Amino acid sequence: MGVTHANFAGLDLLASAVLLIDDGQYIRYLNPAGENLLAISSRSVLGRRLGEVCKCSSTLQSAIDNGLQNNWGYTGQNIALGRADGETLHLNCTVTPLRPDIAAGMRLLLELQPIEHHLAATREERLLEQQQANRELIRNLAHEIKNPLGGIRGAAQLLEHELGNPSLKEYTQVIIKEADRLQDLMQRLLTPHRAMLPTTVNIHEILERVRSLLMAEFSEGLKIRRDYDISLPELVGDREQLIQAVLNIARNAAQAMAGQGEIVLRTRALRQVTLAKKRYRMALELKVIDNGPGIPEDIRERMFYPLVSGREGGSGLGLTIAQNFIQHHHGSIDCYSRPGHTVFTLRLPIEPA
Repeated sequence: MGVTHANFAGLDLLASAVLLIDDGQYIRYLNPAGENLLAISSRSVLGRRLGEVCKCSSTLQSAIDNGLQNNWGYTGQNIALGRADGETLHLNCTVTPLRPDIAAGMRLLLELQPIEHHLAATREERLLEQQQANRELIRNLAHEIKNPLGGIRGAAQLLEHELGNPSLKEYTQVIIKEADRLQDLMQRLLTPHRAMLPTTVNIHEILERVRSLLMAEFSEGLKIRRDYDISLPELVGDREQLIQAVLNIARNAAQAMAGQGEIVLRTRALRQVTLAKKRYRMALELKVIDNGPGIPEDIRERMFYPLVSGREGGSGLGLTIAQNFIQHHHGSIDCYSRPGHTVFTLRLPIEPA
């Protein structure tokens, strides 16, 4: 029922999802971008009807029917398509009838482009510029603050030794402890700027390390479920940075749920993916999913900025550091959140651009 990749090798390289269907609306070909979009492998969909794999809106289904019956082409924007996992995508769709001499047995070519991709690319570029400026500002500010803090702490210690009244030492201790707290904060602001130490790493070993740390910290009430693609190859990266990035995200989720809930760690392979304006043959997709209260709407657009936190007592640095570390690896990180369902998606290149 399927066609060989050699027949349509050029379609494998496209960034937009492409499907070829026959007269009976059976899928005969799905390119890598289509696998990523529909979250399903081509091997499992070839020979199945389109309606079994995804739920087309009435508009798209009508366009497909007209294409098959009348050889009409169609182009539509903001068309809804339901994925097998329940997620609804909003796409720009093109339906193109095929001549029999181009592809025997194939009648229609469907091209699907997520609207979010265009918006995300623009947003990512804007955020990268803003975050670069923020990082430089905060780095310079942290350096400027560290030196006076050392002087304040030293002066408080000297003053404590000179004070004859022990009850007054309570105040110098406040100064010393607050100076130490601010010193630690400044050090954390500067930490993401250390040089990477790349080596060959296994993403599932990293996730198991994160899992063991979280289970030790939240020993009662927290469930962590694994959903791994064990066929994923190793990637080149800084092991400690990747552990810290995933741990910061997962720990935020556990803290938001007060240690009572479920976190899912899911890995999948992606093919033909664009990350940071570069095209990669293969990439890793890691999702950290929780069933907590969700991220407050008023901070969703700012949650990766330094010192922005939706939790009482939070430093607002966990996601900033995670994003910096993922960007060091030429990857991307984004988030979708609603009450009861929050998903952080990390994508990291596996094969060279």
